[in-house]
Amino acid sequence: MKTTILTAVTALALSSPVASAQPHSPEADMTLSLPAPTGDRPVGSTPVYLKDTSRPDPWVPSVPYRELMVSLFYPAASAHGPKAQYLTSAESAALLQDSGLDVPPDLLTGVVTHSVAGARPAGHHLPLVVLSPGYTKPRATLTALAEDLASHGYAVALVGHTYENTGTSFPDGHFAGCASCEVPHDSAFWTKLELGRAADVSFVLDSLTHSRWASLVDASRIGMAGHSIGGASTIPAMVADPRIRAGIDIDGTTNVALTAPGLSRPFMFLSHQLAATPCPPNEPWERDWAQLTGWKRWLEVAGTLHASFTDVGLIGDQLGVDVGATTSAARTQEITRTYVNAFFDQHVRGEPRPVLDTPAYPEVSFCH
Repeated sequence: MKTTILTAVTALALSSPVASAQPHSPEADMTLSLPAPTGDRPVGSTPVYLKDTSRPDPWVPSVPYRELMVSLFYPAASAHGPKAQYLTSAESAALLQDSGLDVPPDLLTGVVTHSVAGARPAGHHLPLVVLSPGYTKPRATLTALAEDLASHGYAVALVGHTYENTGTSFPDGHFAGCASCEVPHDSAFWTKLELGRAADVSFVLDSLTHSRWASLVDASRIGMAGHSIGGASTIPAMVADPRIRAGIDIDGTTNVALTAPGLSRPFMFLSHQLAATPCPPNEPWERDWAQLTGWKRWLEVAGTLHASFTDVGLIGDQLGVDVGATTSAARTQEITRTYVNAFFDQHVRGEPRPVLDTPAYPEVSFCH
């Protein structure tokens, strides 16, 4: 559940430890798209630049501050207007650089999104969900999930963790690559990564709730979810910041152990299929599960692999990349959206969702 090596396939995140890809050669002018949101509200989005002058960057100490790009999604007043760009040309080229795919380097700039760039927000004091992507993955790779949450009435802060992905473009034109990729990936590295992301999330919450966006979000209704290391970082983020009322780890191996007194706020694990039979032992999650003292769930989705839960799986299917998943990425995205929305509806909004108690899909197993 942790992607640690950038190969021709993992650069596009279309891999898991048990899969190998066979990239096809799509037409240069093909159009890639994300699935439409399922909610009844139009969606807007805008990039937000944040600068934390209270700490140096953890990966480039010569930079005396931590700067982040956040994509903010929200219900919009209108569905009309140009759609947000998925990635910049530099970000697309960096992500595709070692993919081994016969595609233009700027292919991912044209991915069709469903959020209106810079749209006027509709509503105020909305529940907020913070999303954190997997290691080496741009924040854009959770766009389909972010847009869907926003269409159901959430504000969503999709955080780009600088120097922890293939590349980030900043408003002043500079580009930050993956400085952390040059660091040995030992146990201490993953611990630093998780704790650093927890610090990033707290800073993002401070910034959004004390800025021009403060009226958009309800500081008393905040949740967090992430994929891979972003999911693993949710527990330390919740331990460090009591404002996060509920959290989800989507397929992320946890490295920072949850210790006594544990965590009493709601938490959910969502996993790809780990073995031929459902719900095999998972030592890191078993360890943390025992310390989760509140509402908790552990779900596994059959026929899926690590990338199945993100836009990377969706884009990979459209490019004809076969990583061995038997459940399509579109189907997995439907399942992911259903359970993520239900979880936050119940534990951030206070609206009970029976789907959290009974599997609504034949692919889903409830573990423990």
